[in-house]
Amino acid sequence: MKKLYNTEDKRILKARIAQSQEERTTVSFYQYARIENPTEFRDSLYIKWSELGVLGRTYVASEGINSQISVPSNRFEEFKSHLYSISFLNGVRLNTAVQDNGKSFFALRLKVRSKIVADGIDDPSFDPSNTGKYLSAEEFNNKMNDPNTVVVDMRNHYESEVGHFQGAILPDVDTFREELKVVEDILEKDKDKQVLMYCTGGIRCEKASAYLKYKGFENVYHLEGGIIKYARDIKSEGLENKFKGVNFVFDERMAERIGEEVIASCHQCGKAFDTHTNCANLACHILFIQCPECKAKYDNCCSTECQQIFHLPEEEQRIIRKGKKTERNVFRKGRGKHLRTDGESSSL
Repeated sequence: MKKLYNTEDKRILKARIAQSQEERTTVSFYQYARIENPTEFRDSLYIKWSELGVLGRTYVASEGINSQISVPSNRFEEFKSHLYSISFLNGVRLNTAVQDNGKSFFALRLKVRSKIVADGIDDPSFDPSNTGKYLSAEEFNNKMNDPNTVVVDMRNHYESEVGHFQGAILPDVDTFREELKVVEDILEKDKDKQVLMYCTGGIRCEKASAYLKYKGFENVYHLEGGIIKYARDIKSEGLENKFKGVNFVFDERMAERIGEEVIASCHQCGKAFDTHTNCANLACHILFIQCPECKAKYDNCCSTECQQIFHLPEEEQRIIRKGKKTERNVFRKGRGKHLRTDGESSSL
């Protein structure tokens, strides 16, 4: 029987990829399509991708596939041929990473979900394929100069905090599901304007553009291939870069440098810095921005309290972690005591 799941300890896997000298290519892609049997499709992918040495995270649902993975560079063409042999993925756009050290992922994870992008929409009349118009990097830049245009970042607050397009609306939200309604409300007074949407690789703003059309907006556009493709295209075509800061990515790299500006700051000391990390205390594991000096001072922890827990024997740490929820824990400015230094609330 073919292996369908990873069974190795993640610490071993992380150490293995950290020590590996193998050249790997980080790539992401998505496709909205009708998949009749997501579980069967998922299993077939896992078997083939395991043989090819693919690592990374992929979600499969009846509405399509969303994938962020890394592939051994010497087998990339083989992987691409396999992918394109699947009818609804033939010719699918592959976004290769802007900055890639080959260490983006350490395990292969494929999961079946109800949707590849959780949107909270239950109305069967909603058609995610009825999207807005794609814009190339050059077209996006040109439309940004139009005073009759609004630009909307369709990512979460911690993503836009470290990088975004100049002049964009940056919704203060934790999830895409929450953001759809927030954006609809924000744009209600601007229904006559052109709405330009963008996200990391295109999947969220594509569905968001369909949602706005579903809600009666007519002039809806979205950046083809998202920030990742934009970064490549402005470089190859010699275009002006209107993106400031870094592009947050959901893998071990955390971010890709797009603009030279550092627009964020360390959540502990306030120094200009824009790289996220997770608190080393696994009972906390909060995602936050920490500069090298604070990382050394607090041992990669978000507070002195977490630092103390981090230095306890592993067995005592397990007791503290027992029963705690493992849902995403993200620092958010202005929302209570989420991050503490020396036992006090951060004022940043």
